[in-house]
Amino acid sequence: MTHRAKVEIRVGLGSCGIASGGEAVRAAIEAAAREAGVEGAVKTVGCAGLCHREPMVEVLNGHGIVCYGNLTPETARAIALRHLNPRTLVTRVRWLAAKKADTAGNVFDGAPYLGRQKRIVLENSGEIDPLNLDDYLARDGYRALRTCREKMTPHEVIAAISDSGLRGRGGAGFPAGRKWALARSQPGETKYVICNGDEGDPGAFMDRAVLESDPHRVLEGLAIAAYAVGASQGFLYIRAEYPLAVRHVRAAISAATDRGLLGDLKLEVREGAGAFVCGEETALIQSLEGGRGMPRLRPPYPVERGFRDCPTVINNVETLACVPWILRHGPAAFAALGTATSKGTKVFALAGKVNRGGLIEVPMGMTIREAVEQIGGGIPNGRAFKAVQLGGPSGGCIPASLADTPIDYDALAQTGAIMGSGGLVVLDDRDCMVDIARFFLRFTQAESCGKCTFCRIGTKRMLEILDRLCEGEGRAGDLEKLEELADFVSRGSLCGLGQTAPNPVLTTLRYFREEYEAHLRERRCPAGRCAALIRYRINNSCIGCTLCAQACPVGAIQYRPYEKHEVDDALCTRCDMCRQACQDDAVEVA
Repeated sequence: MTHRAKVEIRVGLGSCGIASGGEAVRAAIEAAAREAGVEGAVKTVGCAGLCHREPMVEVLNGHGIVCYGNLTPETARAIALRHLNPRTLVTRVRWLAAKKADTAGNVFDGAPYLGRQKRIVLENSGEIDPLNLDDYLARDGYRALRTCREKMTPHEVIAAISDSGLRGRGGAGFPAGRKWALARSQPGETKYVICNGDEGDPGAFMDRAVLESDPHRVLEGLAIAAYAVGASQGFLYIRAEYPLAVRHVRAAISAATDRGLLGDLKLEVREGAGAFVCGEETALIQSLEGGRGMPRLRPPYPVERGFRDCPTVINNVETLACVPWILRHGPAAFAALGTATSKGTKVFALAGKVNRGGLIEVPMGMTIREAVEQIGGGIPNGRAFKAVQLGGPSGGCIPASLADTPIDYDALAQTGAIMGSGGLVVLDDRDCMVDIARFFLRFTQAESCGKCTFCRIGTKRMLEILDRLCEGEGRAGDLEKLEELADFVSRGSLCGLGQTAPNPVLTTLRYFREEYEAHLRERRCPAGRCAALIRYRINNSCIGCTLCAQACPVGAIQYRPYEKHEVDDALCTRCDMCRQACQDDAVEVA
């Protein structure tokens, strides 16, 4: 005999949850619900932002929420049985399994991670089933769109967005209300709106998570933009590497259309092929029209002549996701958050060397240090906080000494970085800043469309210099040449990719020049990262346990039990396996 559940078990199945084994956890919980004779207890939700705890579930029992993370199917099944029907735990083995799940680190308090956040864009993420339209409607979904159409003129909608201070969250920070007003003022009956979901920054996953977890919210924001500017057709340009996001958005369009929520607005998903340059709006339009994704000279801007030569508004996912909240709560509520020039909140993908990584949404004005140390829980393994790479390959490296810089468009610009789309990669004292600059420049150099000589060739020459430095083959004048080339590339490139490509190099040169000098003049990598510039040696702490010899894949350490080991430098490939295997801190990098 089955009965309706008195508890709700939410299983996170965003991409992070699925990659961590969430589907097996859900299957185990569903099997437990059947065994307990309970129906309607298990609910699939998107990413709640606590990616470091995936696979995770939240149990709502009428008295509050209990969070369980890092689950296996076995612990998940025991937890489900315990909450759904304790009487089914008839054996001591099952009881112990459930008890073990509570005491082995599976139960956790999400307050340290979530407490400092302000969730506007992410208010539904992890709360609703992204494929259930009724879930979205129950949380005031599409109310803002209905209010716009029934009670507000397009000009009033634009005024509300302008009054809120919302700036584009895709990187440049252009005021959203001004962009809409410009498009509205253009002559002609045919206009378009486009959602830019072509997120491609290394370490960034904000747009993907929102599209997966709350697709109707983005559709509502896009529909409001269409009403404001007078567009009857819109597109969501999402990179094909986001199959779950694509699937959820298409399902959301179908459900909203069937219910008549979109009115006469026609929305369509177009999949991008993964070209980073297509995040630039004119290159995106080229791709959308079936051409090769390459930027064009502006003006005219897309709001004047965009898709099919018609006025076109392009906003990124996060910008559009802010819109329904602003219109439901009023522009003053949004403007009350943040700083004088940067209103509202910002979503970041907190990644890298940090204890609690995942998706965070913080009020503008919070400092980088607060985000890293208070929300992210600081640096793991006792390492020192060294820097953050903020804004992806278009951004820059901000040292720990400037970590009290507020998250604000203007304050970040003063450091030489930019807000970007919202990647925040934390670095510790074992990260080489020359190598970090090389990593990001290699990415942008490979992603250059090749249209501009400065971008195509200039970034290649810069990368060659960085490669030489990391290989211990630097030449006199290399640092000056890097700065000169960076200036040429930045000033001579047509689009934002080339204009910002030198940022990681320039900021690391500005704040970590001594590391460049060590690579160039001493042929040494202070962080012990660049393979050509380091050597492994074993100190007197070695007790001859042989773990390093067993871990070495090339036999560079002879197997000699109970004797001090040595590294054959000629055979060593600098893979770091020996150091990681050693339990006595006997392996040193010099």
